[in-house]
Amino acid sequence: MNHQHIIFVCTRCGSSHNTKQDVAKSDGERLLEKLQTLYHDWVLQDEFSIQPVECMGVCDRACAIAFVSPNKHTYLFGDLPADAERVEKTATAILDCASQYHAKPDGLLAYALRPELLRAGAIARIPPLPPCQVASLRDAARTL
Repeated sequence: MNHQHIIFVCTRCGSSHNTKQDVAKSDGERLLEKLQTLYHDWVLQDEFSIQPVECMGVCDRACAIAFVSPNKHTYLFGDLPADAERVEKTATAILDCASQYHAKPDGLLAYALRPELLRAGAIARIPPLPPCQVASLRDAARTL
């Protein structure tokens, strides 16, 4: 398994803490579960890992996920519906978009080609660290 790509999923999105209503399972947890279920049959499962994150800090744009990979742009998406009726469609759109992300050496995703659910939900596109900074961070880590 290579797992050079990561899909981070906020598990706090739509939780009791954020909604002020009692919920047995947050929308983020529901989305994570659906992604993990679809992941088992996904052609790119050896290239990606799916990792829960307790909070991604965009509570007003829940549910949130991010695509991350070395030397690629990082994308943060929000406003993803994860209620029981729409969670499968959302999870499928995330994996479709992740496939596009994987195919791009720089990770840049064309707006028009993204699944519709991820077009309007883009919150941020963060450039990758310049190679010289990556090397500096690697060197600094070795001295610790």
